[in-house]
Amino acid sequence: MSMLRVNAFTVSLDGYGAGPDQDLQNPLGIGGESLHKWFVNTRTFRKMVLGQDGGSTDINEGFAARSFENVGAWILGRNMFGPIRGEWPDDSWKGWWGNNPPYHVPVFVLTHHARAPITMEGGTTFYFVTDGIHSALEQAKAAAGDKDVRIGGGVATIRQYLQESLIDQMHLAISPVLLGKGEHLFAGLDMLRLGYQCTEQVATALATHVVIKRG
Repeated sequence: MSMLRVNAFTVSLDGYGAGPDQDLQNPLGIGGESLHKWFVNTRTFRKMVLGQDGGSTDINEGFAARSFENVGAWILGRNMFGPIRGEWPDDSWKGWWGNNPPYHVPVFVLTHHARAPITMEGGTTFYFVTDGIHSALEQAKAAAGDKDVRIGGGVATIRQYLQESLIDQMHLAISPVLLGKGEHLFAGLDMLRLGYQCTEQVATALATHVVIKRG
């Protein structure tokens, strides 16, 4: 059965999924890149994102590899697609990832400002959804077929789907880093009331991996 998933989403020890002041120079906010040391060393990251060989084959790699399995479509918040705010000034910005993004399936970007779809190399097409999270999920599920839909972030997008108890499974990597401020994933959310429980936890030197499922 198709699921709505979050995978390989990293948060700091104090619960932040991104640092403050996100911009072109700091796409993950100030200090945000320090969260992802567990991921950037893996074989999956080097292959899927960098197009390179090598990388770790440890527990971190296991979780990284699982994150790309059986994914038929993605949902992204606008801030995950790029640093531009407000109306699109033109069609020049096509994401952070170059001509061949690491998705290779349809990607549905939440935004308040309409834009024509963008077809990229490798099977990725970005669709821009202006009528909310439920519409994006419906379109993503239709595109994914029997496969799962993965939410890539950011924090605000994941929180919206959690508030509606729409996420079936969530893998978080808790990095041993303190950010102090930024975008907090769980602030004000009663995860127990929303029906979630932790079903798996594994610790490595670079991250503690937890899996949270909806009961």
